[in-house]
Amino acid sequence: MSKKNKAAGDEDFGGFRAGFSVLVGRPNAGKSTLTNALVGKKVAITSAKPQTTRHTIRGIVHRKDAQLILVDTPGLHRPRTLLGKRLNDLVADTLAEVDAIGFCLPANEKIGPGDKYIAAQLAAVGRQPVIAIVTKADLVDRQALTEQLLAVAALGREVLGEEGWKDIVPVSASDGFQVETVADVLISHMPPSPPLYPDGELTDEPEAVMVAELIREAALEGVRDELPHSLAVVVEEIVPREDRPEDNPLLDVRVNLYVERPSQKAIIIGKGGSRLREVGTNARKGIEALLGTRVYLDLHVKVAKDWQRDPKQLVKLGF
Repeated sequence: MSKKNKAAGDEDFGGFRAGFSVLVGRPNAGKSTLTNALVGKKVAITSAKPQTTRHTIRGIVHRKDAQLILVDTPGLHRPRTLLGKRLNDLVADTLAEVDAIGFCLPANEKIGPGDKYIAAQLAAVGRQPVIAIVTKADLVDRQALTEQLLAVAALGREVLGEEGWKDIVPVSASDGFQVETVADVLISHMPPSPPLYPDGELTDEPEAVMVAELIREAALEGVRDELPHSLAVVVEEIVPREDRPEDNPLLDVRVNLYVERPSQKAIIIGKGGSRLREVGTNARKGIEALLGTRVYLDLHVKVAKDWQRDPKQLVKLGF
């Protein structure tokens, strides 16, 4: 992630602005859903289970006069495992390099210790402007939303002094309420710059990472709460099937899903392989849309005992 010279005048780039913004918040605060809504296409996985984001995914918002690169991070939390610590380190490294920070707090949940922990972390960063984004506004009535906005403002004054947050914006990513306003506010804090990515490019994540994330999302649907932390997906290869006609190509996508215990393997596979087939069917739709061609998805579930606590296995699985 490169930094730009903020001293440059607007006239240097015809008034164009471009830069990086990170969305932070405790797990399940709506960061990934908001990223997708801002970009206009699915670039980050979403799940009702907390801590489902494992990579910083950059979504790119294109405007005639601006380009906003959104970095979606794992939720900041008090880590219990080596994986948790590495995810927190990932967020901290990202915070130091962006031009603005969007702090996501759900409208339908009272501010808790987790939010206050993150607010204190953001106050320690000190330099970047922080915009408080009150997500999931569609889940509460007007009075409850007003009360949450006042509570969020009070939290800003508590950690940053009287100035508080640079802006506070309520938003609903699911119905589009104020999504464009969030983009406007974040762009207003971007420095003068030429475009940083080609027009039309929506993410700079490698295709294999995107494919892995789509499979993880499908695998996490409707399973027990403990599984998200124990599931890792590694794409071994994406190769064109040989001897296919040019007008009907097929990609072979070979993927390993890693869990920590045999009992978790049984959950993913399901009775007679029914669950794994369902995962493949659901993931294939998103993968074919992403890659623009038909795919044959070859999924295998393997046990990597206690991988979240094993430094060697964490490296092997991409963390």
